[in-house]
Amino acid sequence: MISHLSIGVSDLARSILFYDAALRCLGSSRVFTGDESVGYGPRPDTEGLALKQRSKEAIGLDQGFHLAFDADDEDAVDQFHVAALAHGGTDDGAPGLRPDYGDHYYAAFVIDPDGHRLEAVYQRG
Repeated sequence: MISHLSIGVSDLARSILFYDAALRCLGSSRVFTGDESVGYGPRPDTEGLALKQRSKEAIGLDQGFHLAFDADDEDAVDQFHVAALAHGGTDDGAPGLRPDYGDHYYAAFVIDPDGHRLEAVYQRG
């Protein structure tokens, strides 16, 4: 249903360090780098997420925004969480099962350096 998603970031270089590390754990990498934007995807010809340089005021964070990334297994969720925290993210929920979401819902939650709420999730079963 969704081809790609773009989000604003206030410091592109800082965000590149964060997203390069966090998304690598989930099998995605940077697929393009421009002067004011970068893109990430699972393959060089597929961009699923774009980061766009914007002023802090123009980012327009909303507490309702939440972006969840699929993970291949629980270990990838764990690695995502560790990498995100090591590269400027804030913990918003340690890796673990989330029985409120389902019997096999394993996830970790972080907030990126600009305040975007992110999740890595593996749904086994």
